[in-house]
Amino acid sequence: MKKIKDLLADIEKSPEGPETAALFDFDGTIIAGYSATHFMREQIRRGDFSPKDLMQMFRAINSFGKGNIGFSGMMAVSAQFVRGIDEDVYWDLGKKLYAKKIAALIYPETRALIEAHKAKGHTVAIISSATPYQVKATADDLGIDHVLCTQFEVENGKFTGGLVRPTCFGQGKVAAAVQLAAESSSDLDKSFFYSDSTDDILLLEHVGYPRALNPNDKLADIAKERNWPVARFDSRGRPSVGQFVRSLAASSSLLGSVAAGLPIYAFTGSQQKAVNFSLSLFTNSVSAIVGLDLDVKGEEHLWSHRPAVFVFNHQSKADMMILSSLIREDITGIAKKEILKENPLLGKVMQMAGGVFIDRSDGKSAIEAMKPLVDAMLVDGKSVVIAPEGTRSVSPALGPFKKGAFHVAMAAGVPIVPIVIRNALDVLPKGASVMRAATVDVTVLPPVDTSEWSPETIDTHVRHVRNMFARTLGQKEESEPPVRSRSGSTKKNTISHNND
Repeated sequence: MKKIKDLLADIEKSPEGPETAALFDFDGTIIAGYSATHFMREQIRRGDFSPKDLMQMFRAINSFGKGNIGFSGMMAVSAQFVRGIDEDVYWDLGKKLYAKKIAALIYPETRALIEAHKAKGHTVAIISSATPYQVKATADDLGIDHVLCTQFEVENGKFTGGLVRPTCFGQGKVAAAVQLAAESSSDLDKSFFYSDSTDDILLLEHVGYPRALNPNDKLADIAKERNWPVARFDSRGRPSVGQFVRSLAASSSLLGSVAAGLPIYAFTGSQQKAVNFSLSLFTNSVSAIVGLDLDVKGEEHLWSHRPAVFVFNHQSKADMMILSSLIREDITGIAKKEILKENPLLGKVMQMAGGVFIDRSDGKSAIEAMKPLVDAMLVDGKSVVIAPEGTRSVSPALGPFKKGAFHVAMAAGVPIVPIVIRNALDVLPKGASVMRAATVDVTVLPPVDTSEWSPETIDTHVRHVRNMFARTLGQKEESEPPVRSRSGSTKKNTISHNND
């Protein structure tokens, strides 16, 4: 059994350039489980299937499972039920399901494999028997340009009820890979294909470097006979009993941690000392129970300027533990007001720490609500933790930054300290409830001086800090918009910043 580091080492040893292709199956390989299940549930909810249609679809699926009809026959039945529907409806549906369900199912290990192939300049593609409406949003998130799937027939923007043949299954996947290789000048004999199923045996045999990821029993046996590398990931999918119990114990430790801080409050009269102790104990307990480790670069920047406004990219509920472990003491922040009902105990702890609860649907009231944070820094010497994206992301891709954190830092005259969290999704993706063991990579960037900031230049400062995150994460930076002069010519903004 191979470990992820072994598969990554194989990629590192491979030649650079697009002549090497890295082909990935989708269901069971890139994501845990089957996207079709989530898609069908949504189709039923939308009313695309009548009860009669649903029975017919289940019969087709059963017949395919028994080998009585082929994959194309099953998909031909499915194509009939979308006849007359605008294709754009399904593109939108795919995006919504990605954010709601699919993003949380992406294996972090497979994401790492894809990133490694991209770093080598390989031609990366998803080759799946699923429809593009199930796959494309994931491909966009992963930065994969080539998506080869089973296609429904479309005319004038509407589904005809027909199927484009050949479908992307069995020999059809091989044909798709051959066509991609011709178009990209790739050599399949020097290329990789990752799959979990014997349905893909023909393409696994066709490439030079077959890889069995999370294989079913039959493929695992074949891979063992042929000495193909095999790897299994437990970072997604149904949690084990142990993972569930550890996650429950970690969450429950908040109550014990709060109780442990009460004697400190009783003897010292300092609510802040009690909160510092309880929060530190809670984060230490969670990390030990779940197996959360931090690999931190730039740790010295956490302490060089206090108080400060610490800003971070928000991916996971685990971010609270991560930030608490890093900053340790005298911190406060903001949270959505719903948390007071969703988790009353956590809400009470945040209130004791001077936390601010905002209505995210009301931008004006949110800005007004943040004013006490300035007093917390100037009077109490607390640091503030804010996620400028405003909400959790479903992927590592940075969202737009809001200005609240930057106005608070400017008003208090304290620096901004960017904390870049690379892979908190490995611990607890959005929509999941069970925490998984992981090592999270964190980079703390040098403090950004705000002493010369002004409301007129705030947009430039926000863009500057966001680009610091983007560079660290290897993502696209926002360009500086041209400034139009009175003469009608344009020029770039030239506001200087410290600590680039």
